[in-house]
Amino acid sequence: MDELFEAQKKAVLAGDKEAARRTAQQALDAKVDLLESIEKGFGAGIREVGDLWEQGEYFLPELVQGADAMKAAMDVIQPELKARQQSRKSEGVVVIGTVEGDIHDIGKTLVATFLEANGFKVFDLGKDVPLSLFLETAEREDANIICLSSLLTTTMTGQGRLIEMLKEKGLYGRISVLVGGAPVTPEYAREIGAHGYGANAVAALNQALKIMEAS
Repeated sequence: MDELFEAQKKAVLAGDKEAARRTAQQALDAKVDLLESIEKGFGAGIREVGDLWEQGEYFLPELVQGADAMKAAMDVIQPELKARQQSRKSEGVVVIGTVEGDIHDIGKTLVATFLEANGFKVFDLGKDVPLSLFLETAEREDANIICLSSLLTTTMTGQGRLIEMLKEKGLYGRISVLVGGAPVTPEYAREIGAHGYGANAVAALNQALKIMEAS
């Protein structure tokens, strides 16, 4: 399977949507563990795209092409993940999005995919999401967890503000908060009172599962 994962990674790095779709279908046909395929194949590719962009080796066109290839692969994989989820009990309800002022959503989308694939009912609000919308959606959908992503240091403060908003409404604790994003650290998560921190999609999933086990 390592060869397939490497081909998936290269498809994303090259921004090759057709290769991404083809290797995603190969994973389905070979009955490969789809979460492993996302993490070791496509996910590894998109993380490297992000690293190359931050290092100045990739520019905006390459970043967009990589994201488009990742999304093309997920379009193939998601229906199967959803079909599997329908046969499982719900682990809980999650509202997820990238904080207002931030338009990065690759990592957030990966987290949402992993949560959904593992039985959570996920409301993905997308990117540049107002804090009030997180709160409104969580209340309306009786969410267990809100996941907040920030890729810019300037939007990290929004994570702390949302926690304060939950406290003001008496919802803190009943609704747990998970935070993540490149500039976010475990120390910052503890400082603002978040219930968990995810350095990547797998870590975020494990944190969400722990929260539900403890509830």
